[in-house]
Amino acid sequence: MRKIIVLSFITLDGVMQSPGRPEEDPSGGFQYGGWSSSYDYEDSGETMEKQLEPTDLLLGRKTFEMFEGYWPSHADYWPDFQEVTKYVLSKTLKSTDWKNSVILESLADIEKLKNSGDADLKIWGSSKLVQLLLKHDLVDEFWLNIHPIILGKGKKLFNDGAFPATFTLVESLVTDSGVIMANYKRDGAVKTDSIAP
Repeated sequence: MRKIIVLSFITLDGVMQSPGRPEEDPSGGFQYGGWSSSYDYEDSGETMEKQLEPTDLLLGRKTFEMFEGYWPSHADYWPDFQEVTKYVLSKTLKSTDWKNSVILESLADIEKLKNSGDADLKIWGSSKLVQLLLKHDLVDEFWLNIHPIILGKGKKLFNDGAFPATFTLVESLVTDSGVIMANYKRDGAVKTDSIAP
């Protein structure tokens, strides 16, 4: 069975919108595109390499279209990215010229994909897709790059519809610029108790 791994650059208040470039995703009047660019990752070493290891991708339509418009002409930066299979969940996208791309139409398609093969599925961006998967308890792992910044508005990683679950921290690194790179793996059900003696 494949693991679904969510990789996200997020702020302290959970905003994940447009971390890389101002023009990446200005939807909703978002004015802080490129907010992660002032944080240094030079000392992230093996941790960033793990996040960028090639494996199949699972993307929402908007993120897929942004990637499709950018990465084919920047293949020298991340060459393995061109070769992996890109799965996109969309009810409106009917075809694509981006090689190794497959269009999925429903949550059932994702569940079937998750139960086939053994290559992990990594998700970059794709806030609505992530929230759909969290609602149906389909996320196995997170790689969160938490930046010491608050933006107050923008698309967020989590909403109120997530399935309650616990995760275990299995790896972490704090960069010199204060970014916390944390890998969480699914652990089990939420347990409650009183902290009072």
